[in-house]
Amino acid sequence: MHAIGIDIGGTKIAGALVDDLGQIVRFDRRPTQAVDIQNIEDSVVAMITELAEGYDVAAVGVAAAGFIDAAQSTVYYAPNISYRNEPFREKLERRVPYRVIIENDANAAGWAEFRYGAGRLVSDMCMLTIGTGVGGAIVSADRMFRGGFGAAAELGHMRVVPDGLPCGCGARGCIEQYGSGRALLRYSNELADAGGIGIGLAAARARVGVLTGHEVSELIQAGDPGALAALRELGHWIGQASASLAAVLDPQLFVIGGGVAQAGDLLLDPIRQSFLDNLPARGYHPEPEFRIAELVNDAGVVGAADLARLYAAQI
Repeated sequence: MHAIGIDIGGTKIAGALVDDLGQIVRFDRRPTQAVDIQNIEDSVVAMITELAEGYDVAAVGVAAAGFIDAAQSTVYYAPNISYRNEPFREKLERRVPYRVIIENDANAAGWAEFRYGAGRLVSDMCMLTIGTGVGGAIVSADRMFRGGFGAAAELGHMRVVPDGLPCGCGARGCIEQYGSGRALLRYSNELADAGGIGIGLAAARARVGVLTGHEVSELIQAGDPGALAALRELGHWIGQASASLAAVLDPQLFVIGGGVAQAGDLLLDPIRQSFLDNLPARGYHPEPEFRIAELVNDAGVVGAADLARLYAAQI
């Protein structure tokens, strides 16, 4: 039985018809108008209808950034879309003939990695998605961990620096301010300003006007010492946060996803070293593995579809 996964982002909606082996049968993508809730709903309904044509569909999973309630029904708050206590499942189920669940987008991506990607051989996994911000997902004893209110695993908002940099969540010192793609650009600009090993970063900034992730990524792959130093700083913070998470969650595996993860071992090596440097009871505490996510851009739709299929099987 097939299921449909929808992944709503700040600039686009992706959707897929997915089989029970996690393979995408059909795929669709269209732009998002983040401030127009009705337009998003209409687009999702149209996408579901088109993807389902000619197939038996068990359920629909919709992944969105933000806080989702424990019933997987209401979006309490979304940072990039104008959702505030939005009863999204109820609205969609009025318009499509399928069971619907609403899931946090990082949870959906993490579940896809657990079922079909880097985490498929473990029972306990923690995923950190390093993009513009830092997303998170936790699988414990083969189950998605959502917490008592449904808003668990907001790992990007774990505080690592008391009274540190202000975060968009309203707190200060969150790992998102030190271990994200945005932080990597800040480190890169600081090195460019300082000269020395930052000369390559400074030259790239002068050439294009502003450093973006694309320029920094190219310099990392080219072995530029400034870009690699910025990446090591990023890895230091991610590793430190992972050590704290290991003390609480004891995962067998950390999966690192998001655009920055394309750096591969260049990112994983400083993460592993910082993790060990900060691990409580090092030498006596079991050490988890660190791996790069495998499903990349398809994880959100595949995970949302699989979670919806499991939900439909339980009711």
